[in-house]
Amino acid sequence: MKFLQHLTLLGLIAIYTPITSAEELNIDITKAFETTVPIAVVPFGSNSSLPVDVSAVVQADLSRSGYFKTLAEAEMLSKPSSPNEIVFRNWQILGQEYLLIGKIQPMGGSYQIFFQLLDVSKGEQIMDYKITSEANGLRRAAHQISDLVYAKLTGNKGVFGTKVAFVSSSGEIDNKVYKLQIADVDGYNAAAIVSSQEPIMSPAWSPDGKKIAYVSFENHRAAIFIQILATGQRIKIASYRGINGAPAWSPDGRKLALTLSKGGSPDIYILNLASKQLTQLTRSAAINTEPTWSPDGQTIVFTSSQSGKPQLYKISSNGGNPHRLTMRGDYNANASFSPDGSKLVMVHANGGSYKIAIMNLASGSLNVLTSGSLDESPSFSNNGSMVLYAARKGNRGILSAVSIDGRIKQKLEFQNPEVREPAWAP
Repeated sequence: MKFLQHLTLLGLIAIYTPITSAEELNIDITKAFETTVPIAVVPFGSNSSLPVDVSAVVQADLSRSGYFKTLAEAEMLSKPSSPNEIVFRNWQILGQEYLLIGKIQPMGGSYQIFFQLLDVSKGEQIMDYKITSEANGLRRAAHQISDLVYAKLTGNKGVFGTKVAFVSSSGEIDNKVYKLQIADVDGYNAAAIVSSQEPIMSPAWSPDGKKIAYVSFENHRAAIFIQILATGQRIKIASYRGINGAPAWSPDGRKLALTLSKGGSPDIYILNLASKQLTQLTRSAAINTEPTWSPDGQTIVFTSSQSGKPQLYKISSNGGNPHRLTMRGDYNANASFSPDGSKLVMVHANGGSYKIAIMNLASGSLNVLTSGSLDESPSFSNNGSMVLYAARKGNRGILSAVSIDGRIKQKLEFQNPEVREPAWAP
C-alpha cells in the first residue's frame, strides 16, 4: 500500500519532457442511482462543420454522472434547435422530464453557443444561456454547459470541466516508463508533464490548480518537486537524505506539508515556500507520513504507526500533541478532507482487504464505499460529491470513482498502461 511505498522505493535517472498522450480512457458506469432523471440532449443546430460535437459531449457528461438517463438520438421524434420548434407532447410521449436544445453560430474565428433547458411536463423554459468559445475551446465549453445543467437540476456544483492528475506506467519490468499525466475528467486531452524511467509518486495540486507537487526518484534518491503547468518549469524543494515524500499544499498555497526522515524517523514537516523555512511538526520514533490539510488550514491529519498499525491522527498546523482519530479497523491511511471539512476519505482495512471509506468527523461514523481488495489513493472532487481512487482489475491498475453515498460507481480504464495515484484538481 501507499503508506509502505513511501518507505521502500528507490530511483535512478529520469528524463523530463512534455509528451502528449494518445492513450484512450474508457469510462463505464458500473452503478447508477436507482432512479435516474430522463433528459433528451438534442443535437445542437449549426450551419457549419464543427471540430467538436458539443451536444454529444454534454450527453456523455450527463450520462456518466449516474444521475441522468439520456435519450438516444435515434429515438427522438424531432430535433428542434430553438424553443418555437418544440412540440412538448412528443417529448412527454417519450417519457422525458427535461429537454436541452441549442444552436452554434460561427462568429469570425470563434463560435457562439446558444442553449435552452426546458421542463417537459410544464412546457416551460428554465434556462437560457449563451457561451462564446474559440474552436480549440469547444470541448471545454461543452463541459461548462454540462456543469450548468447539472447544477440547475441537482442543486450541486458540476465537475465535468475539471481535470485529474495520475501516474501511469507501461513496458516490461526492467524497462518501465512512468508518466505523470493530466487529463480532463472525461479522459480527453491527456498529456504527460513528466516522463521517467524511475517511479513518480504522490501528485498534489496547488489550490489554484496552476502547479503540481510530486515525488521523483531520479539521481538514485527521492526528491520533491513543484512543477508550473503553464511553463513546464520545475523547482526542487526537498532533497534531504532519506525519505522526501507525500507533499500536501496548505489551503492558501503558501506552504507544503512533507514527510522527511532527515532527523532519523519519518516525521511531518511544514515548508514555507517563500522563506524556505522548515518546521518540524511531529517528533516520534513512529512512521508519520501522508499529511493532509483541513480546508481552514488549522489542522493536519496524517498517517502514523505509533499505535502499532497505521491509523489517522490530527495535529494543529501550529504544532502540539497529536490525537488519534480512527479506532475502527486495523489500517486507516492516506486521508483527504472533503471540501467543506466535514469528512475524511481514507484507505480502510480490516483483515487485509483495502477499501475506500468516509468518516464523518462530527459523529465519528465510518462508511465503507468500495468492495475492492486493493483500493488506494482516494481524492475528493471539488464539489465533494465523488471520490476518485486507484483500484485493481486483474493484474492492472485502474482508476475508479464512487459517490460519497456509494450509489454511483464508475471505472476509468486506459487501453494499455497501468494507472495509479489519482488526484482530482481543485
